[in-house]
Amino acid sequence: MSTQTEENKAIIRRFNHEGITQGNVATLNELLAPDFVNRTAPAGMDAGPGGMHYFFLHILQPAFTNLQVDILDQVAEGDKVTTRKAIKGLHTGELLGLAPTHRPVTIDVIDIYRLREGRLIEHWGLTTLTDVMNQLTAN
Repeated sequence: MSTQTEENKAIIRRFNHEGITQGNVATLNELLAPDFVNRTAPAGMDAGPGGMHYFFLHILQPAFTNLQVDILDQVAEGDKVTTRKAIKGLHTGELLGLAPTHRPVTIDVIDIYRLREGRLIEHWGLTTLTDVMNQLTAN
């Protein structure tokens, strides 16, 4: 595997650890290119860097105590990195209108990021967030 491919994987690991788990704004600003586009942003959500900031800092971070991202698999080719991960935490804050349940939560995610010059420029993703929300409201 090329050095660039390994560097891209490391950048995505850093993005997950510092940007999502720690909510580090400086890391998000550094790694999200100004022309970044989230190709699977929900309808009505900003598909640029601002939408990513909002989701991680104002939805995930306040909703979960002990938030962590476990990277389960990573595959890279060319300028793309695919990651299968689990976002875990204790649901202690409001999550998209849902009152805290104080239950442990795991959101499974598969992301594909495209990078250019060490920055994220494009994203596609699948997540089980809707299923998790349904489980939390069913019980």
